[in-house]
Amino acid sequence: MQPHLDAMHRFAYRLAGQQQDAEDLVQDVVVKLFPRLDELESVDQLRPWLNRVLYRQFIDQVRRKNRQSDRPLTELVGAESQADWLDSLESDSVGPDLQLEQSRLGPVLDRVMMTLTPDQRTLLLLHDVDGWRQEDIAQVLDIPLGTVKSRLHRCRAALRKKLQRELEPTEPAGRVGE
Repeated sequence: MQPHLDAMHRFAYRLAGQQQDAEDLVQDVVVKLFPRLDELESVDQLRPWLNRVLYRQFIDQVRRKNRQSDRPLTELVGAESQADWLDSLESDSVGPDLQLEQSRLGPVLDRVMMTLTPDQRTLLLLHDVDGWRQEDIAQVLDIPLGTVKSRLHRCRAALRKKLQRELEPTEPAGRVGE
């Protein structure tokens, strides 16, 4: 598992959104799998398998937290650290126009991403941010490839619609007497 720990941590951070939660998530998975090391040796593609275990552990934790409290899911995940994944995007040239647009769009995108379900957010982060192939996502999430494609399409459409609503200029209040 040692060669895959960095990749597992990155994936956990994308899911959890906070450094401490990501570390706890990876630790929980390692502790859970440690007694079964002999079984791990028989796994053909270990990285996707480990990511699937990590994803399921994350979903179990979110469900457990939801049962324990009545707080919205956005509070459980941690909205302030979701902006960090935007920092991982690289650009060939960052001019003033692009910097202004990113500073304006970043917080809006963070807010809108937090309104998506954990499943939707995970799918978009894996495919559009981390660049995972749809086949690998299907394997990790243990769903058919066609389902990945349709969910990805619906997630993007929902994200686009929510972003348009957030970014539309609001009409100024009319003057009295007009």
